Amino acid sequence: MISPLAHIHPEARLAANVTVEPFTTIAADVEIGEGTWIGPNVTIMSGTRLGAHCQVFPGAVLGAVPQDLKFAGEHTTAEIGDYTVLRECVTVNRGTIDRGRTVVGSHCLLQAYVHIAHDCVIGNHCVISNSVQIAGHVTVGDWAILGGTSAIHQFVSIGAHAFLGGGSLVRKDIPPFVKAAREPLTYAGVNSVGLRRRGYSEEQVTGLHNLYRLLFLGGMNTQDAIARIEAEIAPSVERDQALDFIRAATRGIIKGPKRDKASEAELD
Repeated sequence: MISPLAHIHPEARLAANVTVEPFTTIAADVEIGEGTWIGPNVTIMSGTRLGAHCQVFPGAVLGAVPQDLKFAGEHTTAEIGDYTVLRECVTVNRGTIDRGRTVVGSHCLLQAYVHIAHDCVIGNHCVISNSVQIAGHVTVGDWAILGGTSAIHQFVSIGAHAFLGGGSLVRKDIPPFVKAAREPLTYAGVNSVGLRRRGYSEEQVTGLHNLYRLLFLGGMNTQDAIARIEAEIAPSVERDQALDFIRAATRGIIKGPKRDKASEAELD
C-alpha cells in the first residue's frame, strides 16, 4: 500500500508489497525490496538500497550524503540487507570514494537514534542499541551487540560476537567473541552467554577463555602473547579468527583489566 500523501520519485524502484505510509519521501536512484514497510515521516535519499521485509520507523533518514568535508559528490550508496529493522530517527549515510558504500547487513536491529556514518560496514544479526553513534570507516562483525549511548571512533573494528557495554567510548579495536566495558574500555571476559545461545560448545567457549587469558592477563605484549597462543592453543576456526583480527588491528586492541581479585573473579 502506497499512501497518496507520500512522495515517491518516478525513478525509484519499489518491489511488490512495499508499504509506504504518509509524509514519507523517496528519491530517485532508490531500490526497496519486497514486503518492506516504510513508516510515516521517513526520508530515503538517492543511493539507498533497502532489502526485503525491512521495517523503517518514523523519522529515519537513509542515504544522506556523508558528513565528510572530503566528499565531492561522487556516486555512492547506502545498502541495507533483508529483515533489518531501523527504529525511530536512525540515520545511515552514504559512502565516500574510500569504500564507495555504507553497508548494514541482514537481520539487524538498529534502535532509536542510532547513527551509522559513511563507509561503515555492519555485519549480519547485529543489535545496535539506542543512541549509539558510529563514526566513519568503522567495521562491525556479525552478531555483535553494542550497548546504548556508546560512541565508536572512526576506523575502529569490532569483531564478530563481541558485546560492548552501554555508554562505552571505543577508541581501540575490540577482538571477536569478547565483552568490553568500563572506562577506559577494557576486556571484560568472553561473551559466553551469547556464544552458547548461538550454538557454540563448552569446548569452544573454554578454548576462547584460555586464549584471551593469555592475551589480556598473561602479562605479555601482544606479539609475545600471539606466539604463546599459537604454541599452547590448538588450531581452530575461533582461534584463527581471533589471531587474524588481532594481527590486522590498525588502531591496536583494547587493554586487559588491572589484575586484582575483583577483576579476575569477574572474568571467571
